[in-house]
Formats: sequence, structure tokens, C-alpha cells
Amino acid sequence: MSRHRQTTNIGTFGRWHRIALIVVGILFVSWGGPAAVAFWGSVSAGSGVAKADALSQGARPTTTVSGTSVTVAWTASTTAAGRSVTGYSISRYSTATGGTKVPATGSCSATVAALSCVEVGVPAGTWYYAVTPLLSLWQGAESLRSNATTPVTDTTAPDAPSVNAPAALNGTTAAEVLVKGAAEPNSTITLTISGAGAQPKIQQIGTDSSGKWTAAVVDLRGFGDGTITYSARATDAAGNVSLAGSATSSKDATAPKVTGVRLNNGGSRDGKIDPGDTVTLTYSEVLKVSTVNTAWTDSPGGSPTQNVTVSINSGNVLTVSAGSSPTLTVGSVDLGAIYGPSPGVLTYSGSTLGWDATAKTLTITLGATVSGTPSNANRSALAATYTPASGITDLAGNLLATTPLAGAASNF
Repeated sequence: MSRHRQTTNIGTFGRWHRIALIVVGILFVSWGGPAAVAFWGSVSAGSGVAKADALSQGARPTTTVSGTSVTVAWTASTTAAGRSVTGYSISRYSTATGGTKVPATGSCSATVAALSCVEVGVPAGTWYYAVTPLLSLWQGAESLRSNATTPVTDTTAPDAPSVNAPAALNGTTAAEVLVKGAAEPNSTITLTISGAGAQPKIQQIGTDSSGKWTAAVVDLRGFGDGTITYSARATDAAGNVSLAGSATSSKDATAPKVTGVRLNNGGSRDGKIDPGDTVTLTYSEVLKVSTVNTAWTDSPGGSPTQNVTVSINSGNVLTVSAGSSPTLTVGSVDLGAIYGPSPGVLTYSGSTLGWDATAKTLTITLGATVSGTPSNANRSALAATYTPASGITDLAGNLLATTPLAGAASNF
């Protein structure tokens, strides 16, 4: 009977010893107070001796305010035995003690692995931040709260940005359009470019410390001819949005054309060349007249004139000149019939070159002083052919083609 009891005691001891060897888990128990969570773990398979550890209270954070953004920073937490925590939970309160916990947002949301974070767009008021250390599924005690933190609330919208864009665009310049302007320093510009025939183009650009901004070069060839509008709004650091600043471009990507060439009798003899006869060249749109005559000023309207000399060579090709200045870029007109001497050159001094923006015509009027002998024979009404000089453009800068064009039947 004594032997039986001894065997039983040895067996019971063996079972408990084996259980002690197997224990490798961690048991967490709430004690209350700053070190609110503790655990035990087996330290060797042979002793069964356990050691207690505790998750420390979070470190009191510091805060830095920039507008409505708050940076929260703290020192690292460990367990009493030096075990590193796995992260932190950040909250804020509207009072120094008590009150309702509000989970922080931005990079301060969820579990923060770093030792600082930024909450953006913090509501107006005074806030106190707290840090809670986390270890796996367990958490330590919340830290003491930070000093009072008051975001700088800005409810004033910035002024509307200025916008600078080209006044006119053509088929070439529309490929690379530069838009720039000025607004509140360190704000964000939202630029919207709209026009006919394509979806608006949108860019976001930051202003520099002086408020200047420059958009990335944009291709506007996809928009049709007409008005292109640039609208820009500024958003400041507090999220306030300005009214729109705007600018426009007039886009014309269509090259001008010669639409008419006519010889008109303006003198005393119908069918014969003489002073007062005119050559009228008609275009599809208003020309940039400085590309025709360097002395003329570009404008959509107006009717400037220039004194010129008209020359007709032995091949009956008419040209105009103005001496050494200004420079004329008109081209030549094949009259289609024999009006001048052969051989020789027929000239009409005191002639004029005039532009009519309303009618979109250049008119050459023969002067009274004649050098050379014109043909006195009556000529049939024949079509003249105009070959434009290279370099003539419309107001947008599109080049006039130099392809010859024959007009309707006409006659001096």
C-alpha cells in the first residue's frame, strides 16, 4: 500500500513537470494603474520558473502646428523588460482631462509604427493629444495628454489668380502653349482650359514663395478655331478656394487663301491699260498687313495706303516696289494679255497700294506718270493670275500659300 502511494506521487509530479516544460504561451492580465498589462512566459524548459513583464504607459507627446495641420511626436515605448512595442494609437480630446476620445486622422490614423505623424485639416478649437502603445493584440495605458494645441483656422479665400496666355494662336503655335500667372504664395492652382471640339484640359500647379506659377506646356491643336478660355482657381493651405481668374486666346489654325484676282478699268479707255486702272486681290480673311508692308500697323480694321511704283515687264507680269523702304511683300500678277512693250519695261510712278480690312482686299492703282510705251490695242477680257510672295500671314500668323491663282475674266 505504501508502494502504491509512492508510485502515485511520482506519476503526479511527472505530469506537472511535463506541463511546465510545454508552457511557452503568454498570458496577459490587467492589473490597473500605469503599467496596466503584464504577462508571464516560461524562460527554460527545465525550470518551470516564469517571469512577469509589463507594457509601459505611452510617452506624453509634443505637438507642432502649421495652419490646420498638427504634427504629433513622442518617444518610444517598451515593456518593463525592454521588449519593443509594435505601434501606437493616436487620439485627441477637446479637454485636458476627461472628455470624448476622437481618433486622429491623416498619417496619425490606425496603428502608427513611427514616432511622429501629421493630422491634416484639424477642426477649429483647442485639442489635447494622447499616445497609447500597442503590442500585438494588447495595449498599454494611454499617455498623459499633450499641451493645448490650437490649429490656425483660415476661412479667408485667396484672391483670384492672374492668368497670362497668348492672345492669338495658329496652327503652329497651338502645339506648345505656355500659361502662367500669379496667386497667393504657396497655394495650389487648378487650371482649366476649354474650347470647342475637345474635352477641357486640367492641370494643378503649385505657386512658389512669391506666388508665381507656370503650367506645363500644353498642346491645344485638338481645339477648334475660335475662343479658348483659361480659368484658374487658387486653393490655400487651409483649403479655401478663390474665385476664378481667366484669360482667352483667339485660335485660328486655318491658313488664309486668295479668293479673287481681277483687273478693273479705272481710266479713260476701256480695254486698254492706262492710269487709274486697278488690280484687286481678295483674300479669305484679314491679313497681318505688316507682313505685306513693313510700314503698316496690324489691326483688324483700317485702310492704309502706300505710294508705290508699278512695273510691267515684257512678259506682262506686274510687280510693285517702294524703293529701299518700306519693304513690300506682295507677289506678282500675270496680266494674261499683252499690255506693255516688248522688249522693255512699262512703269507707272505715283501708283498706290491700298488695304481694305472690311473687304479683305489689296488694291494696286496705276499712277499717272508712265515710263515706256503701253500697247494701244484693245484687249479681250482675260483672267489674270496672282502668285503671292512668301511670308504673308493672317492675323494669327498662318502663312498664305504661294500657289498661283487665276481670277475671273477681267480687263483693264
